[in-house]
Amino acid sequence: MTTSHDLDEITLSIWEQVQHSADLCVKCNICTSFCPVANVTDMFPGPKFVGPQAQRFRNPHEISVDDSLDYCSGCGVCSMVCPHGVKVMEMNAKARYKLYKTKKWIPLRNRILGRSELLGWLGSPFAPIANVTLKLKPLRILIEGIMGVHRDAPMPAFSWETFRGWYQTVHKKSPQRVISDKKVVFYHACSVNYYEAFIGKAAIAVLEHNGYEVIVPKDQVCCGLPMLSNAEFDAARQNARTNINSLVRYARAGHKIVGTSSSCTLSLKSDYRHILDMDDADARLVSQQTYDICEFLLELAQAGELKTDFQPINASIPYHSPCQLRAHNMGLPAIELMELIPGIQIKHIQADCCGIAGTYGYKKEKHDISMAVGKSLFEQVKATESDVAICDSETCRWQIEHATGTKMIHPVQLLAQAYGLT
Repeated sequence: MTTSHDLDEITLSIWEQVQHSADLCVKCNICTSFCPVANVTDMFPGPKFVGPQAQRFRNPHEISVDDSLDYCSGCGVCSMVCPHGVKVMEMNAKARYKLYKTKKWIPLRNRILGRSELLGWLGSPFAPIANVTLKLKPLRILIEGIMGVHRDAPMPAFSWETFRGWYQTVHKKSPQRVISDKKVVFYHACSVNYYEAFIGKAAIAVLEHNGYEVIVPKDQVCCGLPMLSNAEFDAARQNARTNINSLVRYARAGHKIVGTSSSCTLSLKSDYRHILDMDDADARLVSQQTYDICEFLLELAQAGELKTDFQPINASIPYHSPCQLRAHNMGLPAIELMELIPGIQIKHIQADCCGIAGTYGYKKEKHDISMAVGKSLFEQVKATESDVAICDSETCRWQIEHATGTKMIHPVQLLAQAYGLT
């Protein structure tokens, strides 16, 4: 029997349900004790104080004025550890948006960092020159002084060949390309398209090796998370709507959507609905059909459909599970997959966060906080004395490699190697 409470839940939007979850907070402080940022700086009092505790006093028609909100990294650990299901990170993200509305403007630095696709589009054609130039210390000091982007923040190398360019001009014309009744859609995101085309190539190789034809929609754009994280909700919604419209026709056909960026696939799965309040039928269908690539491959393995013709790799390799991946609530599929490779030993690093949190660690005033957050992780990676480490998230890889000097790879690269595809 449907109760009045059930009817209330049905009529409430996803965002209204997030707001109402503040009433479930019992002030146990678990979120604050686990918060990576609150544990290294007094600039952020903790997720409980700026989240559910403050939420009770926020009129939804008025503006939040709590400046400490801006020091929340948005890692999502608070929402993951809350024993009562309070959506702490989500309400903090919305409160930051309200905070910037009071200021009437968003810093130019934040707007630029929020447009990773534009930065990639501008830098990729000049990759050799741009990559060398951005390593020049005097230039980085100048950029820090003018723009507020920290001189030591990790700058990924632009790729001269974009992934989409390679897919359209090389792969689609290759006689070895797999054409099959089994199809999967690949959401490449900005990092693969402009910085790490080799990861996209590895993903396609692994998927095709398992008999899938890979579809790469032309009209996909940045997931919008960098904009969302910098309080540009309107711009993020535009990107979200473009992606939903691009992907929903494949979802309606029953095709699964996979991606190699754990933060971008989380946006498609959750952030569009729980933070941007985009909960129409198309958004829900795209959410339901979106998978992290390791999540997708592990489902194949559990169904006995994954090829296991792996070549042995005799190595012990450290692995960091990023915050955004754990927020998928799907376990750690990468570890289970990689351990199917003969000879491999995966050492799961016991550290919550690398500190970069997308664009957070790039900002001058937050860089030292991000490095302090990641200190334990960096020390553990160094202690393994491994030449290589593994992580699912691009910005986390860039941060860890910058801090430790250890070469970082995506789990799908290790799978491609074990298959003998690279």
